[in-house]
Amino acid sequence: MTTLALAVLGRGLVDPAEPVLRADDEALLRGRAAFETTRVYAGKPFRLDDHLTRLSISAARMDLPKPDEDAFRALVAEALPGIEDASLRLVWTPGSSEGGAPVGFAIFGAIPAGHEPLRARGMKAITLPIGVPYELRAKAPWILGGVKSTSYAANMAAIAEAERHGADDAIFLAEDEIVLEGPKTNVWWRSGSTLFTPSLETGILAGITREFVLEAAPALGYEIAEGVYTRSQLAAADEAFTSSSVRELMPIVQLDGSPIGDGRPGPAAAVLQQALRRAAAEN
Repeated sequence: MTTLALAVLGRGLVDPAEPVLRADDEALLRGRAAFETTRVYAGKPFRLDDHLTRLSISAARMDLPKPDEDAFRALVAEALPGIEDASLRLVWTPGSSEGGAPVGFAIFGAIPAGHEPLRARGMKAITLPIGVPYELRAKAPWILGGVKSTSYAANMAAIAEAERHGADDAIFLAEDEIVLEGPKTNVWWRSGSTLFTPSLETGILAGITREFVLEAAPALGYEIAEGVYTRSQLAAADEAFTSSSVRELMPIVQLDGSPIGDGRPGPAAAVLQQALRRAAAEN
């Protein structure tokens, strides 16, 4: 990621090359920190308030001090001038393991150039089992289901595994091949005029772009079904796609080497992508 700007609570804008965290910050030592990522459109972060609310929820789930949401808003506003289209990541750490103060920062990055070509051709995905019942994943406080934590090594390993198989992304499966989510995304598929997506009871992240799809789809002629679904139901869909803040709506055209639908990006992903961009322009 090319860094466009970096701002730190209590310091304001800083050179991206300057140190921000101590070597004994628990974010580095134990991966114990919360984060959020949204996209900046025409100089405006999309649904920033929703992301800040979720940052506070993740912090509470990890027993971190509550972040000052107003201070983060002011920090983002300070760094925004001159930035039009970018990713924005907010990070909140507990600070030093020796009792230092929490650290918060906002980092703006360039949007990868490969997103639009990938959207045009559609993604290849593989499924990866995690061997945990979805009920446990959703309820066990030590698993942190649905939390945006910087403990992201397993997620990145899943993406690397997908790439080793010639795919672009991965989809996690709970025990009994229950569909969960991607390493960075929520998962959707269409059968007829119904859009299916795993429910929050499976322990998935309550994605902000996922929430947008839930809101926007009915007005576009699609019914929504949230529930507990299997890989075979996803594989038999007419089309599939993922949702996330930076990649937005991304079609899936192949699952574990077999085409989904006719093997091309489908209409629901396209119309929802257009609706998302319209909403962002009105943000």
